[in-house]
Amino acid sequence: MISQPTSTDLRSILGRIVHPPLGEARFWVLQLSVLVIAGVHLLSDISLARADSAFPFSLPVALMIIPILYAALHYGLSGSAATAIWAVLLWLPDLLLPHDQGHPGSDLVNLALVVLVAIVVGHRIEAERLAHTHITQLNSERLAAETLYRQLFEANRSPILVLDDSGVVRDANTAATFAFGQSPVGQRAESLCEATRSLAECAGQIASLPDDRDYRIEMATLAHDNSEVTTQLIFEDVTEEVTGERRATHYARLVVQAEEDQRLRLSRELHDEPLQLFLHIARRLEGLAEMDGLPLDAATRLAEVHDLTLEAAGSLRSVTRDLRPPALDQLGLVAAISSLLSDVKENEPDLFVKLEVSGNEVRLVAPFELGVFRITQEAIHNTVRHAGATRLIVRIDFRSQSLALRISDDGCGFEPDTQDLIRSGHLGLLGMHERARLLEGGLEVASAPNSGTIVSALFPISSGSAVQAP
Repeated sequence: MISQPTSTDLRSILGRIVHPPLGEARFWVLQLSVLVIAGVHLLSDISLARADSAFPFSLPVALMIIPILYAALHYGLSGSAATAIWAVLLWLPDLLLPHDQGHPGSDLVNLALVVLVAIVVGHRIEAERLAHTHITQLNSERLAAETLYRQLFEANRSPILVLDDSGVVRDANTAATFAFGQSPVGQRAESLCEATRSLAECAGQIASLPDDRDYRIEMATLAHDNSEVTTQLIFEDVTEEVTGERRATHYARLVVQAEEDQRLRLSRELHDEPLQLFLHIARRLEGLAEMDGLPLDAATRLAEVHDLTLEAAGSLRSVTRDLRPPALDQLGLVAAISSLLSDVKENEPDLFVKLEVSGNEVRLVAPFELGVFRITQEAIHNTVRHAGATRLIVRIDFRSQSLALRISDDGCGFEPDTQDLIRSGHLGLLGMHERARLLEGGLEVASAPNSGTIVSALFPISSGSAVQAP
């Protein structure tokens, strides 16, 4: 379909009308033919003006259409308009002849017809030319854009795949061919993104390609003029980032493991030596206080020292239990958290505590249970030390492929800004996040001043995490 000329096109047409192709020799040949036709017609009117003459007086006027059409075809409106004006000027002498020699009525009608043909045909051809020029320009710009895109596409150092609407690779740049070890054209994208199960899950995933590098996959959808929709998968090289993150995770895991090993060693040493020594001293003091003939004042003092010794032994036992609760290794996560809450209830009688367990309770591997316990322990200690709460509820939900943890209180709350907590020296929340990340889970803290605090965490459970039923 030919587009209609715009106002800019009409201005261009008018500009061309007043600038006919005067430098074209063929244009002057057309004007000469018009002059000949006009001259022949004038001579015929003068010499053959008889009523019974068989000469067709309107024929020369009709012949004017031929050069005008030719001018329109070759020069557009500028050529046909200039030729029509020239024809009218050359016809003026014929119109001034006496009525017995000329035919002004029929000539005027014929000239009007000629001028109309010149304008209509010339304008139409001019519009066709402008439309053709416009289309040619658009095609040139499109080809230039496609060429530039192709150059950028091929020169891009990131692997790029272009997929059709069915998810099949239609095009790939040089970097993609190198990264995949062969041209991926014709393959389905899902088979290339091993970290995902469907194309929709590709975006944002990290994939390891055959070139032994890690890439983050970005996805963009492109709509074309012909209603075709294509998808681009752009692979951003994040090898250094992933390697650094793996190193940091490995280092954090080693730090946590070293901390737990140190806690276990201290717990055993405190239990095996200082705690047993305190208990031995308490028994000796008890025996001394019961000796015959001991003054009452001395017996009373020995009893006081005996009680203080037992109190110190109890405190030391609590410390060893916090360092490494025996129930965690012996009975599992739920029992260890239940024991922890019992200690909290004993030390904080005004605090209502409750443990809720749902799902099919199973024993999990030791590092997993230890990590979840430490997160719960830190959250409970934060509530006891800082929240001023009256209610503390811990909920554990065993699911088929995950474990959900929720610790909530009705305390004073706070603004859970990690950076502010770090600057203020409170690293417990950061440690909880880090432990959750090491367990490949996620942790969220929802709190506000005077609105309590909710710590929610979700940890995936693999087939090898569950070791036995309780």
